Amino acid sequence: MLKIYHAPGTRSVRPIWLCYELDLPVEIVTVDFSPAYRNTPEWRAISPAGKVPVMTDGDLAMFESGAMVDYILERYGAGRLQPAPGTAASAQYRQWCWFAEATLIRPLGLMAFFGPSLQPGEAIAAEARHKVEDCLAMVDQALAETDFLLGPAFSAADVMMGYSLFLLAKFKVLDERYPQAQAYLERLKSRDAFTRALNA
Repeated sequence: MLKIYHAPGTRSVRPIWLCYELDLPVEIVTVDFSPAYRNTPEWRAISPAGKVPVMTDGDLAMFESGAMVDYILERYGAGRLQPAPGTAASAQYRQWCWFAEATLIRPLGLMAFFGPSLQPGEAIAAEARHKVEDCLAMVDQALAETDFLLGPAFSAADVMMGYSLFLLAKFKVLDERYPQAQAYLERLKSRDAFTRALNA
């Protein structure tokens, strides 16, 4: 059985949400997210980088949420929630998955690091906010005439993007300037699997 070491509100939401969408059995182990615990030998034995989440499947252990999503689909998805490999739709799917983590919310770390004072990295934090806002505008435009990223059908790309938007809304970066993205996030939050993952 899949086991996911989870801290509420973190990227562990992604693989848990996907498991619920696929109706897969999963054991969820809630861990202390404090830096003190994440630096303990006990946790480092499970997660050498100290990261959350960690997912195990038998002898396999993983610590990147996007890679977990890929693995779950490949091992247990039976072709569900992703386009057929080698197609144009698959290329778009992968692009959105990577964009959600590697481009859209990457600058958020700089904004959080420098905090509201922005000093001494004011210019860096301001540029990070600008990049996030540009990306949100692109997502907003992409959703102008469709319910989900790949069209009318929900996919795991929406799992990847949904968590990123949830995080940006939490930090009040996703706001009324992006009505399509806001409406999209509300559609995702209405899904039972997402609600259950957020409350896990």
